Amino acid sequence: MKNATFRQLRVFSEVAKHLSFARAAEALHLTPPAVTMQVKELEGHVGMALFERRGKQVNLTTAGEYMLVHARKILATLKDAEDMTARLQRLEVGQLTIGMVSTAKYFLPPLLAQFQREHEGIEIRLTVGNREQLVKMLHGNEVDIAVMGRPPKELATRAEPFSAHPHVFVAPVDHPLLKIGHPTVEHLRPYGFILRERGSGTRAAMENFLEKARMEPRVVMEMSSNETIKQAVMAGMGISFLSLHTIGLELEHGLIAILDVEGTPIVRAWNVVHTLSKMLSPSAEAFRYFMLEHAEQYLADRYGRFLRLEPAG
Repeated sequence: MKNATFRQLRVFSEVAKHLSFARAAEALHLTPPAVTMQVKELEGHVGMALFERRGKQVNLTTAGEYMLVHARKILATLKDAEDMTARLQRLEVGQLTIGMVSTAKYFLPPLLAQFQREHEGIEIRLTVGNREQLVKMLHGNEVDIAVMGRPPKELATRAEPFSAHPHVFVAPVDHPLLKIGHPTVEHLRPYGFILRERGSGTRAAMENFLEKARMEPRVVMEMSSNETIKQAVMAGMGISFLSLHTIGLELEHGLIAILDVEGTPIVRAWNVVHTLSKMLSPSAEAFRYFMLEHAEQYLADRYGRFLRLEPAG
């Protein structure tokens, strides 16, 4: 093992993450043969196979699972050392890995483009998942900082809210409930719901709201894609509950409607989150500061006209 390199560990960790040599090569900007060669060299140093290959299917061996735990620790320690030296030099350079829940993809890319114009030395890697997946990424030190709604209680984190995050019930534009000024939760009961998958923050917010009203939604479809849910709603296949920040384009063009259900919108918060055990690099600190300074105004300008939120208190 003494001859194993950090490069080999990085390649091995990426293949283990995707369980695909081709996807790992794409993520690392390498060719698949180069990835295969690095893994084979590491297996030679270990003296055991780290992956089982059956056709196109790739799985970790028992040795590979143990190796992955230690490889991630080594790479995380190296990243912390790099961040520390950059911090001492006050350099805003290097790679910044940002995790985001899928709902944030509707507003974060334009903000990232502005951030990158102001910090040209920073190379940004963006990782997307639902809330449950993002918590695992934070725990595994796979991301430097995360943009998400409800921060994890199961981890020691610093979560800083940067903007309101309204959630609303949506329906096709000809839905009968639109003829009722302010439908109650009871009015929703007869209709089928198209929902996000369990583990998503959007699903959890809706279930918490309906649970207080003692209503169990009749789920007709469950999907992990906001885009697919919107298409199904617009086609008249059911009603749904979504972040307002996912439906701006559809509202602009009159393709989808908000149901003004009593007690809504449900306003949560967007947060920038990092683990307390992690010392942020200058680039991560710069991103954190940028989001706290600019994101709220951007979201208000982009989405404020769709919803009038009553002031708190």
